[in-house]
Amino acid sequence: MSESEIPPEGRPVDVYLDLLRVRMDTEDYRLLLDVVEPVLEAIDEHRLSGMDLALDSGDEELPQEVRDEAALVIATAVTGRLDNEVVELEVDDTGPVRVVTDAATAADPSRLGEIADFIRDRHRQNEELRGIAEASGLPTDF
Repeated sequence: MSESEIPPEGRPVDVYLDLLRVRMDTEDYRLLLDVVEPVLEAIDEHRLSGMDLALDSGDEELPQEVRDEAALVIATAVTGRLDNEVVELEVDDTGPVRVVTDAATAADPSRLGEIADFIRDRHRQNEELRGIAEASGLPTDF
C-alpha cells in the first residue's frame, strides 16, 4: 500500500490494523491488540521512552506470527511507514535474532550484516557488564 492510498484522516497504523483485522484469525487479532494497545497509547501520549517493549501478553504464549505482526504494528506507529519487514538474522553468540527494518534495508545483505555485527557487539558488552555486576554483587538481570 502506498502513502497515497491512505485516507487523509487515517494514520498508517490504523490502516495497517484494519488490514490485519480482516486477514488474521479473530483470536490472534485479539492477542495482537492486547500486546500493542498499551504501546500505541504510550506513543500517542508521548511516554514511550520509559516503557518496556516486551512483546508478551502476560501468561499466554504468543505465536510467532502474532509477535511479528505486533512488532510491525509498533514500527508502523513509530515510523509512519507501511513498508517495514521482520528479518531473522543469524548471530553466532545469541542464535537467530528477529529485527524490524524498512524494505530497502531488508533487501541489502551488507546492511543486514552491519546490523548483525552491532547485535554481536552489544551482546558481548552486555555479557561483560553482567560479569562485572556479578563480581561486584550487583543484580545481573538487565
